[in-house]
Amino acid sequence: MGMTMTQKILAAHAGLDEVKAGDLVEAKLDLVLGNDVTTPVAIGVFEKNGLTKVFDPEKIAIVLDHYTPCKDIASANLCKTARDFAHKHAIKYLFDVGTVGIEHALLPEQGLVGPGQMVIGADSHTCTYGALGAFSTGVGSTDMAAGMAAGENWFKVPDAIKVDLKGQLKPYVSGKDVILHLIGEIGVDGALYQSLEFTGEGVSALSMDDRFTIANMAIEAGAKNGIFPVDEKTMEYVNGRFKGEVKAYEADEDASYSRTVEIDLSALEATVSLPHLPSNTRTVKEVAGMPINQVVIGSCTNGRISDLRAAHEILKGRKVADGIRCIVIPATQQVYRQCVEEGIVTDLIDAGCAVSTPTCGPCLGGHMGILSAGERAVATTNRNFVGRMGDTKSEVILANPAVAAASAVKGCIASPEEVMAC
Repeated sequence: MGMTMTQKILAAHAGLDEVKAGDLVEAKLDLVLGNDVTTPVAIGVFEKNGLTKVFDPEKIAIVLDHYTPCKDIASANLCKTARDFAHKHAIKYLFDVGTVGIEHALLPEQGLVGPGQMVIGADSHTCTYGALGAFSTGVGSTDMAAGMAAGENWFKVPDAIKVDLKGQLKPYVSGKDVILHLIGEIGVDGALYQSLEFTGEGVSALSMDDRFTIANMAIEAGAKNGIFPVDEKTMEYVNGRFKGEVKAYEADEDASYSRTVEIDLSALEATVSLPHLPSNTRTVKEVAGMPINQVVIGSCTNGRISDLRAAHEILKGRKVADGIRCIVIPATQQVYRQCVEEGIVTDLIDAGCAVSTPTCGPCLGGHMGILSAGERAVATTNRNFVGRMGDTKSEVILANPAVAAASAVKGCIASPEEVMAC
C-alpha cells in the first residue's frame, strides 16, 4: 500500500522503508520550537530530569512573542528564564524584542523551516510549516524538553484526509476563507489526529501566504498537521532563504485516505466564523451589519505582508468608524519594515488604526487589545473560543484581512466590495 506525504516524511525520519496509519515511530527532528509561554515549562522538565545538554544548539528556536514586549512582571520572568537557558546552552536561534516576530511567520521568513523537514513546536499552530511541504506539529512542553535533549520524539502515524482543490479564488477571498469553509464543512474534530493533505490543480493558484494560513489552521479541524505539495511557488519561496536541504516528498498514487473533500475555490465567498467555534461559519453576506467594537489585523495566521496590503487597500483614504478600535500587528520586523517603506503604516495611522510592534498579544487574550464583557471583535486570528480574547462574555469573529478592514470602516461586519464601492 502506498504512503501519503506525511507518512513518507515520518518514515524517512524514523529510518523506515514504510509506515502505515496507527504505527508508533521514533523520528529524528530537524527543529524544535518554543515560545515565551511554553519554553520555561519545558526548561523546568529538562532540568528536573537532570538533563544538562541539548542535542544541537542550532536546531532549537526560542521565540519570545506571546506576551512581549513584556506586559508585566510574570511575563518578564518567563522571558528571562528562556533567555538564560538559551545563553547557557548557546542556542543559536533566540528571537527577542527587536528581532522577534510571531513564531509561525518568523521561522519560514528566516529560512529555518523547509520542505521535507520534521518539526515540532510547543505551540499548537506549529502545523503552519506544512505549507512548505514539511511535517510540522504542535506538542506539549514535556515533548519539547525531550526533543531538545534527544533530538527525536515518538509519533503515532496519522491517517489522512485528501482535500482536492480546483479553480482559483475571487477578489477579496483568500486562504483564510478556504480553511474556514473547510472547517465549517467537516467540523472542529472532523480531522481529529489525521493529516490534512491539500492536492489538486487549485493548489497552484494559491499564494504561499494563502498556504501558510490554511496550514496554520489545520489544528482547528483537529488535524495532526496540514501539508501542501512542493511546487514551483514553494521552491521560489525557499530558494536563497531556506538554510537546510530541500527534500520534496510526493504521495503515492495508491496512498490511502480516510475521505476526500473537494473544494471549488472559484465558488467560495468571503467567510467568517461566528462565536464560539471556528466551525460556526457564515458568508459575510449572511451576517453583514452585525455590530462590533474592535478589529484586530495580524497574528501568525494573517499578519504577513500580503495580509496587511489587503487591509491597506481597504483602509487607505478612509477612516475607522467612530467608536471602533482597529489594532494592526505586522507579524515580523521584516513585515513591519516593508509596511513602513511602502507607506502602509502612515496610511493606517491616518485611518485611525493603532499599529503595534510584532506580538501575539490580543490573539490569546495576552495584551494589546483585551475585550471586556459584552464586546465583540472581528479578528484575523485563528481561534474564537469563549474568553479567547478577554472576558468570557466577549465574542470573537474570525475573518480575512480585507473583511476585517472593511468591518473597521463600517463599524459592523461588512464586505470589502461594499466599502470599495463607496
